[in-house]
Amino acid sequence: MRLKVLIMMIFTLFSLTIGQLSYIESSSGLINNPRLDEGRTELEFADINNDGNPDIISIGDHGNPYINSEQHGIMVWFGDGQGNWTVYQYGNFGYGGIAVGDVNRDGKLDVGYGMHHNYAQEDLGDDMLEVALGDGTGRMWVAWDDGLMPGGACWGMFSTDFADVDHDGLLDIGSCSFGYGVGLRVYLNRGDGTWVESWGTPESINSDMEFYFRDVNLDGNPDIICATAGPAVYFGDGQGSFYPGDSGLPRSNYGLSGISPGDVDNDGGFDIAFCNNQGGVEVWCWNDSAGVWHSFSNGLPTSGNYGGTQLCDMNADGYVDVGAVGGGRITIWTGDGDGNWTRAVDINTNSPGSYEAYRTGADFDHNGRPDMAVVLMEGTFPNYRNYARAYKEATPRNSLRIFPVFPRGGERFWNNSVQFIDWWSEVPRAESSGAGFVRLEISTTGPDGPWSLIADSLPNNGRYQWLVPQEISSRDCFIRYTVFKDGQVSSVINPRPFFIGDPTGVKSEIRNFVFRSASICHVVPNPTSERARVMLTTPAERDWLWQLLDVSGQVRRWGRVNSGDREFFLDTRDLPAGVYFIIPEGYTTTDSGAAPIPGRVVIAK
Repeated sequence: MRLKVLIMMIFTLFSLTIGQLSYIESSSGLINNPRLDEGRTELEFADINNDGNPDIISIGDHGNPYINSEQHGIMVWFGDGQGNWTVYQYGNFGYGGIAVGDVNRDGKLDVGYGMHHNYAQEDLGDDMLEVALGDGTGRMWVAWDDGLMPGGACWGMFSTDFADVDHDGLLDIGSCSFGYGVGLRVYLNRGDGTWVESWGTPESINSDMEFYFRDVNLDGNPDIICATAGPAVYFGDGQGSFYPGDSGLPRSNYGLSGISPGDVDNDGGFDIAFCNNQGGVEVWCWNDSAGVWHSFSNGLPTSGNYGGTQLCDMNADGYVDVGAVGGGRITIWTGDGDGNWTRAVDINTNSPGSYEAYRTGADFDHNGRPDMAVVLMEGTFPNYRNYARAYKEATPRNSLRIFPVFPRGGERFWNNSVQFIDWWSEVPRAESSGAGFVRLEISTTGPDGPWSLIADSLPNNGRYQWLVPQEISSRDCFIRYTVFKDGQVSSVINPRPFFIGDPTGVKSEIRNFVFRSASICHVVPNPTSERARVMLTTPAERDWLWQLLDVSGQVRRWGRVNSGDREFFLDTRDLPAGVYFIIPEGYTTTDSGAAPIPGRVVIAK
């Protein structure tokens, strides 16, 4: 039975990937509707009105609201499943980034957004960082934002994302500042329309306006991937705080341009792509066993005019590919999972074609492969202006099939956490009778089942927000995806097992990880003003070093712990007030160890 399931899975995989990538522009109803202005923005795909077809959502560029443009408020371009769009706008504010998810668990998608133009005279649109509840139509939004960053408190926020950072079953929100002035901010969702700040960086850092929550280091906690000065990655502690996780990565005074997340080596943890200072494209992977990032960029251009990237399995072959936009071109390189990239597609755009927004990941025409949307600056001086365009992959829709996108295997999910289950589905004749429906089931004992229902009769729109069950504890979890359309049925399972439970003790059991010489157990007193006692979970196996980092990743102290010692003392008298992290530095490789556990120190003056 297991062999039969695997054969069916492989057959489905290769049936979806025959042929080369090619794209058709599908911007009817999107371009010049409304007229845009200039400056950066952010796009997201989501089926806002729950009709089975992905839509495009934004709060626009510098022209929002009504500045040399017709933009205003939250903009939804409703998709028709073929690549045509109809816009609806609501509100009187904008210019920034946006995230989509169900924050109050009523089954209707909501939005969060960071912005620069909080010009509204009412609750919806008067703050720099907001959350708004949707009514399931995409045409009505109500502010749900008490405790978030108020207007006048900062220069402005921008790129925004949702994730359940503290595993309480509610989506939390994070955002980066608009350029210089605020840095990063994370707020926890209390579930009643109020939010509380849990973490942030110093305000005086630059930002290139990119922000994502993803699990990089496979501890089950959402981490931050961002384009800000200092670290591009911060590891989450599962409680709402974060510490630098960019060992080995380059840094930039303005952040790594156009940074994006994706699992390029198929280990279950997210990696990154970005554009370097020469306009080239780089991909870097996190090596959890060594605790360091390393380049994964063979075959990518070291220079050029690219400004933004996306990591996504564009040809649905099971390996993440990388796309980049800028300089009048969109380029896609296909990946092999080992850090080798082959140039596959070039799409020429109008000059200068500068990157303002780029998003992949949704199959908006139901052919089983992901499509793209961009905002590019086009034209000649002094008439530069932004244009939104969409491109659909051109593979014909011949049969009913479904492809598992996330999870694919190796991921680790905490009980009671919010996760997103993603898929693509090839659906013939979707324009005449809809895209069909999807059933999701889970097995906790391997690919042969038995199967338990997650959800049924879902719109075939590619995404389901899942509350991970409290009672599951298994490293052999699989999801079965089934699509139904006009009496036809097609099923597939994700290719590798993933974990549900408490991931703390499983890292060394799944594959060899670096054993740090010691892990931090307690810091007492905490907060501290002068001197703190740092205690370890185990004595150091040999002499090792520790570092004290501030939230920007700057090393503020370091020291040595002798072999056999269980504690040391930290002098904080000349350090400014704030949040710091103690990171174990020395290590030895064994098969039975665990990843380093940092110590969080609050210095109060």
